[in-house]
Amino acid sequence: MIGPPPGSTTQNLSPQSFDITQIRRDFPALSQMVNGKPLVYLDNAATTQKSTTVIEALSRYYSKDNANVHRGVHALSERATTAYEGSREKTREFLNASKSKEIIFVRGATEGINLVAQVMGQRLQPGDEIVISTMEHHSNIVPWQMLRDTRGVVLRVIPINDAGELILNEYDKLLNERTRLVSLVHLSNVIGTINPIREVIVRAHNRGIPVLIDGAQAVSHVKVDVQALDCDFYVFSSHKLFGPTGVGVLYGKESLLESLPPYQGGGEMISSVSFDRTVYNTLPYKFEAGTPNIAGVIGLGTAIDYVTKLGLEKIAAHKDNLMSYATESIGAIEGVRIIGTAEAKASVLSFIMDNVHPHDVGTILDQEGIAVRTGHHCGQPLMDRFGLVATVRASFAFYNTSEEVDRLVSALHRVREVFV
Repeated sequence: MIGPPPGSTTQNLSPQSFDITQIRRDFPALSQMVNGKPLVYLDNAATTQKSTTVIEALSRYYSKDNANVHRGVHALSERATTAYEGSREKTREFLNASKSKEIIFVRGATEGINLVAQVMGQRLQPGDEIVISTMEHHSNIVPWQMLRDTRGVVLRVIPINDAGELILNEYDKLLNERTRLVSLVHLSNVIGTINPIREVIVRAHNRGIPVLIDGAQAVSHVKVDVQALDCDFYVFSSHKLFGPTGVGVLYGKESLLESLPPYQGGGEMISSVSFDRTVYNTLPYKFEAGTPNIAGVIGLGTAIDYVTKLGLEKIAAHKDNLMSYATESIGAIEGVRIIGTAEAKASVLSFIMDNVHPHDVGTILDQEGIAVRTGHHCGQPLMDRFGLVATVRASFAFYNTSEEVDRLVSALHRVREVFV
């Protein structure tokens, strides 16, 4: 059978007043043809598409306001600075941070994690411990391994169950007097698990241990309130929130950021320089050495505007409906096994097909105009946990539709016809 499973019907799954047709018009990349067929873009966990408003914001900066930010007295610099710092305030509101100075602009979530690892690492001693989990992205594994190799830090790993959920009792056993940081993914980019972040933070804080949260996948799926979570650090990437590539955010509690040394040296991060001594700048500039990605930061602010105007609750409702429909439809295909069945899960669907390599699945889907991701998704330890080398990953955004799920299901039936 081609299409949705028996008993299912394609339907408009969007909540009322969520105009999916207009939303899709706002994203020009979605209107193209791929291999002679309308594009179905289901690789949103890798990067999201950009709205016309974001593209126009980038163009406007480069065509009208192109100047370096801060310290300039001419009109272009003042306009650029206003837009740049305006994006910092928008980001603060988006995360519900207490102060704008707690928002540090970086190149992405990867650099945000590396920043914390490098500046905290200067104070770590051999035998100090860092706790992460089995489901971490490589960006939240390798920086800590580098500290292990250079500083003698010990890396502890929280195990997961067969559904892809943290085993919290085992997590408790890992926390001790040598634990210096817990660094944990909020939402798995591989299997979509939404971790119980607040509970993880409480258990760590009860022992006086700070917590860093990798929110690269989470910010486009769930409402993030860093004050309610009480996390010490939170990182995310603009390009996974419908903004430009090459820019991201590190949120840190003011007291912690004040206590840490700078990450890099150069312009902007200084207050004064002589050959005898340098006085570092105040937050947030102490961690923003050199000319920043001005256009990217402005584009991020525009993306936040778009998402906020659309409504986070409506976005969540639409994607929850879409994820339920996709899980049911794809799970009903003979020979398909979904990887990751956590009770709390967002719109990331990883699966394998009997007797078909994921790369072959992805190649045939591309012929049908469907973009998915195949491979280990920068989560090789997680793949090892499930005894796999790769999966097919379909990941959904608010501009995806149930009709696109049906096209994916039909194409997967074609894969079975070719290989089975």
